[in-house]
Amino acid sequence: MPSPSAAADHIQDLGAYVSASPSSFHAVHEAARRLEEAGFTGLDEREPWTGGAGAFYVVRDGALIAWVVPENAGPTTGFNILGAHTDSPSFKLKPKPTTGAFGWLQAGVEVYGGPLLNSWLDRELQLAGRLVMLDGTQHLTATGPLLRFPQLAIHLDRAVNEGLTLDKQRHMNPVWGLGNPADFDLLGVLASRVPGVSVYAAEIGGYDVVIADTQAPAVFGANSEFFASGRLDNLSATHAGLAALIAHAEDQGAGAGGGAPIAVLAAFDHEEIGSTSRSGACGPILEDVLVRISDGLGATVSQRRQALSASFCVSADAGHAVHPNYPERHDPANHPALNGGPLLKINANQRYATDAAGAALWARLCGEANVPYQEFVSNNVMPCGSTIGPLTATRLGIRTVDVGVPLLSMHSARELCGVEDPHRLAVVTELFFRTAA
Repeated sequence: MPSPSAAADHIQDLGAYVSASPSSFHAVHEAARRLEEAGFTGLDEREPWTGGAGAFYVVRDGALIAWVVPENAGPTTGFNILGAHTDSPSFKLKPKPTTGAFGWLQAGVEVYGGPLLNSWLDRELQLAGRLVMLDGTQHLTATGPLLRFPQLAIHLDRAVNEGLTLDKQRHMNPVWGLGNPADFDLLGVLASRVPGVSVYAAEIGGYDVVIADTQAPAVFGANSEFFASGRLDNLSATHAGLAALIAHAEDQGAGAGGGAPIAVLAAFDHEEIGSTSRSGACGPILEDVLVRISDGLGATVSQRRQALSASFCVSADAGHAVHPNYPERHDPANHPALNGGPLLKINANQRYATDAAGAALWARLCGEANVPYQEFVSNNVMPCGSTIGPLTATRLGIRTVDVGVPLLSMHSARELCGVEDPHRLAVVTELFFRTAA
């Protein structure tokens, strides 16, 4: 069983990663920084890649693919892929974002994905993302505490505790200052918060900017067993895969023996809105990278298909723990608990890609790692969400199993997990990276 101290160290590092990653673009920037420190080489998709052993990564917008090729890899060596995503439900900044009325400065935003709207009320929030300048250069920006969705006082809505209804257009317009909107420019604020360089609002040609919570992650509970943070769906899995791949490169890496797979972390963007983008799981990014790795190993088209047939994808995304106040919303027999181990996610209609072969692999890996795991299946009258698992399996034909860290308050501005489960996911992932599936 992984040690409590290792789990405590992991959860603190997860908190640091989340704090550095208020947007998908920040998440891949921080991941790339950590990979560089670990000796990985960043590659440019516009340039030729040399083949052979080593540890590499590539960034495409808000997505990152990183991999380790062992010394004895050949044209039919399979890929062991940990798939996750970098985005979370939130709000995205609209064009002409500086709005307001009655002396308030407000921001025009639209809903991104499926956030729990009420969880974003009365919090100190920030804007974060990328600015693309007219000359094509890109800069990350993060404002720190700036905005708030203020809730209407109970004196002005006496029935609010009988049911809160929020209109996405009328009620979800955050305030960020006082004054006449004609005299202020929110893009100027974003430009002023770019670190290290002077950027001007007039030079901004486009932007991908979202709202993120600014409250620091925290460990709490009677025995410090809980961990609360924004963006656990799904930075908990992205971070676990990142930690596992770096550990794999250090412990095994390019020196792994014959028969070792090519270990891959695929952190996609846009999962919360359907994955249909050039950096999403429905897009070509993973296939593009796998093809180029395969080409570097001298594979023919037929050999590449052999390699994909020998590959396995673990799709890691957050899942639901049983809620003590709403037990009727869960399956009567399967009650995943915080700190009970990572989930094996199962759905008869293939909303999750787990089948018997995937379940057996996950059980074997968890047994060898001495890590407990739990099965998750939905109540029959509660349709479940989906993940990048079925999308990856459909696009590439790779065998896929869906897993994840159990949460409460999924899609809240601040989600809850157990302190042990993210580390356990990383431990099993590291074993998966070096195990021929």
